[in-house]
Amino acid sequence: MDFRLTEEQEALRESVRDFAREVVAPVIAEHYEKHTFPYEVIRQMGKMGLFGLPFPEEHGGMGGDYFALCLALEELARVDSSVAITLEAAVSLGAMPIYRFGTAEQKAQWLPKLLSGEALAGFGLTEPGTGSDAGGTQTRAVLDGDEWVINGSKAFITNSGTDITALVTVTAVTGVRADGSKELSTIIVPNGTPGFTVAPGYSKVGWTASDTHELTFDDCRVPAGNLLGERGRGFAQFLRILDEGRIAIAALAVGLAQGCVDESLRYAKERQAFGQSIGSYQAIQFKIADMEAKAHTARLAYYDAAARMLAGEPFKRQAAIAKLHASTIAVDNAREATQIHGGYGFMNEYPVARFWRDSKILEIGEGTSEVQRMIIARDLGL
Repeated sequence: MDFRLTEEQEALRESVRDFAREVVAPVIAEHYEKHTFPYEVIRQMGKMGLFGLPFPEEHGGMGGDYFALCLALEELARVDSSVAITLEAAVSLGAMPIYRFGTAEQKAQWLPKLLSGEALAGFGLTEPGTGSDAGGTQTRAVLDGDEWVINGSKAFITNSGTDITALVTVTAVTGVRADGSKELSTIIVPNGTPGFTVAPGYSKVGWTASDTHELTFDDCRVPAGNLLGERGRGFAQFLRILDEGRIAIAALAVGLAQGCVDESLRYAKERQAFGQSIGSYQAIQFKIADMEAKAHTARLAYYDAAARMLAGEPFKRQAAIAKLHASTIAVDNAREATQIHGGYGFMNEYPVARFWRDSKILEIGEGTSEVQRMIIARDLGL
C-alpha cells in the first residue's frame, strides 16, 4: 500500500490549503464571534468546485472521489471547522443521499445547484428525544392521496436554515411492518413548504459560524414523488450515508488536530520565557511531538478507510475506527495546544481557543464515540 498522494491530489490539497489560509483565516474569527454564516466564503468554495468534488461530471460534479473530499475537509479544518462542517454536511449528508438513492428526476432537479454550492441541503435524522437511538424515530408521514403529510420534529440539523438552503431530507415512520417494527422512509422536503418551520439557530459551544437548527413539521404536505429511494428503506439508506460520513468527519478531525500542531509550532517559536523561546524546552517539544504523532496516525486511519470504500471493500469497521481515533486525538491536541499557549490559549483572538471549542462535538456528531465502539465490537463478532 502506498499512501503518498498523486500529483493531482497534492495539487488539490495545496489549492484548498491556500484558500483556507488566504480567504478563510482573515474573516472567520469575526464570523465566529458574531455567530454569522460566512456566505461569501461558501460562494467562493462553490466556484472552486468543492461541493461537487466526489460527484460525476454528468450531474455537475468535478468527477473526483470521496477521498478528494476528505483531503479538502482536512485542509479547511486546519484553519476552521465551521467552514469545514458546512462542506462536509452539504456533500455527505445533503447531496449524497439524493445522488445515491434519488430518481433521475430528483437528481436533475436538485443536484446541479447542490453540487455548485448555489444551494445547501440538510439531513433530517436526529430528533429531540432520539439521538444515538435513531431507530426510535417519532416523526411520521402518512400518504394522503398523492401527498405525504409529515408531522414531527428534528434536532441539531446542519445547513437547514441558511438563505441558500434548498431542502431537507427527512426520515419518518411511514407504516408498521408485519413483525410490528417501524417502517422508516426518507422524504425530500423543500425549503419554504407550508408546515415546515425552522427554529432560530442554537446557541452553541463551538461551530458558531455554521448553521444548525431544530425543525418542526406540522401537517407538512409534499408530493408523493418526494419519497427518496425505496419506501421502508430509509433507515438502511442513512446508515450507509453515515458510514461514508464517518470517514469525512475523521478527515475533518485530523485537520483540526493538525491545525493545533501548526499553531503550537508557530507560537512555540515566537513566545519567549526565561530568556529563550518556549520551543527550546523539552516539555514543549515533547507535547508537540506527541500531537504530530497523533495527527499522523489518525490520518493513516482515514486514508485506509477511504481506500477500502473506493475499492468496493467492506469499510464499516475501518470508518468507525478512523472516526473514533481522529475525534479523540482532536480533543487531545486541542487541549494540549491551549496549554502550550497558556493564558493566550483562553483568548478567542487565538485560533487554538476556537479549536478547543470546536473539538468536542467531533466525539458526538455523526455517531458518538460510544456508537463507534459498538460498531467495531459488533463487526468483530461480539
